[in-house]
Amino acid sequence: MAYKIPLFNLNFDDREAQAAYDTIKSGWISTGPKNAELEEMFAKMLGAKYAVSITNCTDALHLSCIVCGFGPGDEVLCPSLTFAASANCVRYTGATPVFCDIVGPEHINIDPKDIEKKITPKTKGIVVVHMAGFPAKMDEIMAIAKKHNLKVVEDACHGPLSEYKGKKLGTIGDCSAFSFFSNKNISTGEGGMFVTNNEEYAAKARLLRSHGMSTMSYQRATGHATEYDITELGYNYRMDDIRAAIAIEQLKKLPGDLEMRLEVRKQYLERLSKIEDIVVPFADNTEFVSNYIMPVVLMNSTKERRNRLREYIHATGIQTSVHYPAIHRFSIYKEYGAVLPQTDYVTDNEFTLPMYAALTPEQIDFICDTVEKAVNEIR
Repeated sequence: MAYKIPLFNLNFDDREAQAAYDTIKSGWISTGPKNAELEEMFAKMLGAKYAVSITNCTDALHLSCIVCGFGPGDEVLCPSLTFAASANCVRYTGATPVFCDIVGPEHINIDPKDIEKKITPKTKGIVVVHMAGFPAKMDEIMAIAKKHNLKVVEDACHGPLSEYKGKKLGTIGDCSAFSFFSNKNISTGEGGMFVTNNEEYAAKARLLRSHGMSTMSYQRATGHATEYDITELGYNYRMDDIRAAIAIEQLKKLPGDLEMRLEVRKQYLERLSKIEDIVVPFADNTEFVSNYIMPVVLMNSTKERRNRLREYIHATGIQTSVHYPAIHRFSIYKEYGAVLPQTDYVTDNEFTLPMYAALTPEQIDFICDTVEKAVNEIR
């Protein structure tokens, strides 16, 4: 069905189209000058030393795990309440993901206390996901990592420009990954960014994203090199210049877009806080965040009730989603035997409301009125 109020909308206009057109007309469309411009711009906006453009966030996560030295025999702690890529990236290296619980419905990020409980002599690192763009408890996590000599990978796919105590998410751990997927705050269809303050990690990510080649095509085409060597077994994880050009235009819009999302969230919080049995995760957050999605959790509820409630809301023309089906329940991960009571409850009782800068006050009121009716009528 065509929803009157969709979950996301694309913040595109003629500027993205023109940027793509100009790049095509330039005669260079694979990884080249637009990627270099994007990387410099992205690193500067985050206050990071290095940014490396990548095909997508999953590949950026994979490279993060590689440069952090994860491999066969290692264990890497990660949440289950996230998209599967946050755990798959660990398995790509031969390491084993160990699932940790979340704090609870009010804070749906990984629980530092459960991290500490699950550390073994095999533990090599932690993958932290900043759900909805809200920061995980990074002071506690980084203290644990320092104590046990663990690497920290930030999956910041939801959080471009989100902040934690004056730092941008993605600049706190050893390295991080951002997403430019079609429904993200920065959208290029597919795309991502690897970020780090470690020069060695940045150089290795740059090498591995292009087959382990010592020089790239653009360097050779512009006369900066005439031949290349392959020094490591790499991958084809390069972003093309067409997408990089679109991303540049998206980055220009990002600060203004996020300011408008803050206003949308304020209205949501004011309305939803008055509905019985509804918890809005991170409601007490006071830091600047991306507000990528608008999750809510039903309390004293069941998966069946949540699903009926979503059907009721959909019938009014409002699209919702679930973020996320827990990874530890998927067939390929069931054998791990993870016991995560908070994650189980939230994944069964969370649903996500529309969130984007263009939502009007009238639309938000309509959404909240509908949610309130649904909660009251469906028991």
